[in-house]
Amino acid sequence: MTFRTLEKKNFPLFIENLMGAMEVVGVRERIEGKYEFAPLESPSQLCLDYDVTIFSPKKYILPPRETLLKFKMGKVVSCEPVLESRPLAIVGVHPYDIKGIAQLDRIFAEANDDEHYRKRRQDTVIIGVDIKRASPYAFCKSMNSATVQEGFDLLLTDMGESYVVAVGTKKGEGLLEQQALSKPATKEEMAKRAEVQEKIPYMFSLNTINTSYEDLPKLLTDRANSKLFEELAEKCFSCGSCNLVCPTCYCFDVQDDVNLNLSAGERFRLWDGCLLEGFAKVATGENFREDRSQRIRHRIFRKGKYIYEKYGEHGCVGCGRCASACLPDIANPVEIFNRLKEGK
Repeated sequence: MTFRTLEKKNFPLFIENLMGAMEVVGVRERIEGKYEFAPLESPSQLCLDYDVTIFSPKKYILPPRETLLKFKMGKVVSCEPVLESRPLAIVGVHPYDIKGIAQLDRIFAEANDDEHYRKRRQDTVIIGVDIKRASPYAFCKSMNSATVQEGFDLLLTDMGESYVVAVGTKKGEGLLEQQALSKPATKEEMAKRAEVQEKIPYMFSLNTINTSYEDLPKLLTDRANSKLFEELAEKCFSCGSCNLVCPTCYCFDVQDDVNLNLSAGERFRLWDGCLLEGFAKVATGENFREDRSQRIRHRIFRKGKYIYEKYGEHGCVGCGRCASACLPDIANPVEIFNRLKEGK
């Protein structure tokens, strides 16, 4: 990995040049204190000192609704795949969301070769930024996601008057050469960057899971029949908000939409969630997780056990979005894991 220095006075020009080359999405303040990833119309809209966005950047590489194919019916039946993609740069991605995207890469581009996901991902540049402000719900230190050393094309670390830019890929290196006025980082700048990164995990010290990262699967195995899941189910709305804001939830439903004259239609997929009542319902009407407590337990086991056992990392990156989105305030993984450890 190489490191470059980009002075802040030259940073708007870099974003402006990117906007001339491709679509650029960045973090914008939607309302006071609330942030979102959205298309940039000007470099001045970009905010890099935010705490957390409402939704993760996942929506740009795994859209909430995506057409997979279009078909025509009649005497001659035809079917044509649809690959919707365009060159895109996502600017201001925090380390936990970079880890979330990397997990989606393993699932959609390595374990299962999904050409729709792969095409979008290949066309997407990830420009990350180190965390400067922690969300009150975030617990990144517990999930090893406060900093990241891979999974990005470029990663910015704020040095005051400049950014030290970690170059993660050839694509990122090319962008800096073509679109930015940067120079090699000095040893002093790299040492200061290391000091900044070393302090970042301690922003989350007041919001900590009291079980080690590696021991969470055993904790869930031991507490599989805990009454806590039934207690949480009494308050849960089954709205699926915790699923929809999660950067690592990847479940989807596939549906066909046929025109009224039955001449043509399209097949599309859209986000689905394990907290929704119909998620585990099959054609016969049988529902394998009809009970709400079963769905809550499945979500927690997916975050702290199933994904870890398959990939060696948890299906939770500690962003805290689920906790902030939950209206009855029951979805906070920190509270759930800690209560399970207490035997409750």
